[in-house]
Formats: sequence, structure tokens, C-alpha cells
Amino acid sequence: MKKIIFILFLSAIVFSSCSMKDVKSFQKATITGPDRSMCACCGGWFIDIGEKTYRFYDLPESSTLDVKNASFPLHVELQWRKNKAGCKGDEIIVEKIKKEAD
Repeated sequence: MKKIIFILFLSAIVFSSCSMKDVKSFQKATITGPDRSMCACCGGWFIDIGEKTYRFYDLPESSTLDVKNASFPLHVELQWRKNKAGCKGDEIIVEKIKKEAD
């Protein structure tokens, strides 16, 4: 009985040390167009993820997506995180992005 408890305890420690936050899946999103507002914190592109609208300024260097010449809305899949240094609070950093498969 003590062996079973020890094994369960050891398993719990091993599984709790594996952070699920490191595993990121792609989320579906829609880039709706550029932010043409004229203010100090404006610019970039609007993107709808779930029920919220965010903005991003840049795409990863590895991306082949051309948002400057795209027709919107543009359906994509991406990995992202909030930009903690954002000016308005709605900015994100796009880590990976690809055009959604048709």
C-alpha cells in the first residue's frame, strides 16, 4: 500500500512540474483590417480572436503573410500573447501565424 501511495505521490510531482502554459495551440482569428486612426498609440491591424478585438503591429519574421496588400477579412490561425508593454491595452504579439486552411 505504501508503494502505491509513493508512486501516486511521485507521479503527481512529475505531472505538476510539466507546465501546460508552455504548450500553445493555434487559435482561429480574423484580421479585419488596418487601424488607420491617427493617435500616439494607434496603428497596426485589428484582429478578432474569439469575442474580443485586439491590435498587432508586426508579424513574425518567419511569416509569409502579406497583411499590407491583403483583402480583408483575412482568416488566420495564430499563436499569440498579450503585449504587456502595450499603450492602449489591446495590443498583442503574434508569435506564429498562418492563413486558415480552406
